Amino acid sequence: MDKLFARAVATRIYGLAAIGFGLVGLFWGDFAAVWQPVPKSLPGRTPLAYLVAAVFLLTGLSLLRRKSAAVGALTLTALYNLGVLLLHVPLVVAQPSVFVNWSGAAEQLALVAGGLVTYAFCTPLDAARAAHLVRLGRLLFGVCLIAFALAHLFYLKATADFVPAWIPPGQKFWAYATAAGHFAAGVAMLSGIAVRLAARLLTAMFVIFGILVHAPNVSSDPSHFNWAANAMNFALIASAWVIAASAEPDAAANSREKP
Repeated sequence: MDKLFARAVATRIYGLAAIGFGLVGLFWGDFAAVWQPVPKSLPGRTPLAYLVAAVFLLTGLSLLRRKSAAVGALTLTALYNLGVLLLHVPLVVAQPSVFVNWSGAAEQLALVAGGLVTYAFCTPLDAARAAHLVRLGRLLFGVCLIAFALAHLFYLKATADFVPAWIPPGQKFWAYATAAGHFAAGVAMLSGIAVRLAARLLTAMFVIFGILVHAPNVSSDPSHFNWAANAMNFALIASAWVIAASAEPDAAANSREKP
């Protein structure tokens, strides 16, 4: 299990997720409408969509090579952060009472968190600065997970509808259960307690979402929206994987904190 969550593996997963965004963007020649809400009226929107997709693809590929991984991680972090600042923050400011705007921003911010930690893995920082980046990434990720939990509760019916009806004991049960899972993982990230276990379980939960929800949706309806949803879920898997890779066993972490 430790080999699966090694930092080198997590870095490559994070890169593959960016490649996924790039391939979807290049194939459809468009932004992911919900996750990249670029106005339809923007001049040069289609060429810009191809350009952004190409950047995702190239930076994702750069993360697969050790020599270029640091540049790729920094570029991806900046790109995801621009998405938060330019696309999602204006929606939150314009309609602060609409919670889906907050959860949309949180999804992008979760990818920024993963990028910060990935950059700490890939660049030769001193131990203190690397630890600061990792901690910042975890805290941001924790806040995002709390937002995801609240989104599941605020939009309970919509969340339940995503759950395959054949899974017992029922769709609403799993809507509540996944909200609880997000909340528990968020508390772990923010408190620093059981981060390793929480991040690994969270990664597994996102993988299950992909298998049971997103992959079947693409199979039945291979639309741009469903492919983009798959890419976004994969990116969240990657960020959770990176956070899991950054977490040491509690005993090791506690021993360092003792005087």
